[in-house]
Amino acid sequence: MNIKIAFLQLMPGSDLEENISIGKKACMEAKEKGADIALFPEMWSDGYYLPQDRTELEQLAIRKDSEFINIFRDLAVELEMAIGITFLEDHDPAPLNSVIFFDRMGKEILHYSKVQICAFDAEKVLSGGDDFYVADLDFGRGTVKIGSMICFDREFPESARILMLKGAELILAPNACPMEINRLSALRTRAYENMVAVATCNYPDGQPDCNGHSSLFDGVPWLREEPGVRDMCVFEAPDDPGVYVAELNLDQLRTHRNNDVMGDKYRRPETYGILADIMKA
Repeated sequence: MNIKIAFLQLMPGSDLEENISIGKKACMEAKEKGADIALFPEMWSDGYYLPQDRTELEQLAIRKDSEFINIFRDLAVELEMAIGITFLEDHDPAPLNSVIFFDRMGKEILHYSKVQICAFDAEKVLSGGDDFYVADLDFGRGTVKIGSMICFDREFPESARILMLKGAELILAPNACPMEINRLSALRTRAYENMVAVATCNYPDGQPDCNGHSSLFDGVPWLREEPGVRDMCVFEAPDDPGVYVAELNLDQLRTHRNNDVMGDKYRRPETYGILADIMKA
């Protein structure tokens, strides 16, 4: 059983209305290409524009029940395709960097806000999320457990580890940064050590500080019936804008998870106490 993931590696428009138009067109193209789920890059509602002026920032932030979000909810129903829509979310005391996943029936199954915000940079004006979540995505031919992390979240092993411990099989990761060899290697490691698939959707080259290279690591480093190792990177986009569709073999992933030693198989959490300590400066 396979699931097809569309990476909407798009250049944003100049305002919310233009991003709705571009996003709808891309989702329709994803459906035409057979996608089961379409994933946007990080903070699609405003093209990852983060003004440092509080008033301007709050004017850009939108509610999760806004017209923007509901348009993509309705589109999921129309296309019978799941959609992961990203946005700058209205929140007190400061906006959130969020994603909502709608299934093919338009049901909200997961609402996640970026935990590891880039507080050293432009995201210092945001609030951070407070947990990681997993949900069952019914894509018609079957069900897969999904979770999400957003951009800088993937730099922390704990993000993917928590999602794995909560049962995630597929981690969907909106992104907005240069995906060079080291960041791609980190994604490979997250997939390998947790026996999960990781799908990352980035902005293309041309968007400031981005370079495309959306990717899918399928979490299966070897097959029991074949000698040697295999490349877990089953898809890597070029730097150009486009709607790219990649296929994840869920049966293969589940067989690996059942038979191999990574993930939660031989962890010794009783020795990891320092990881949960709140370190004092």
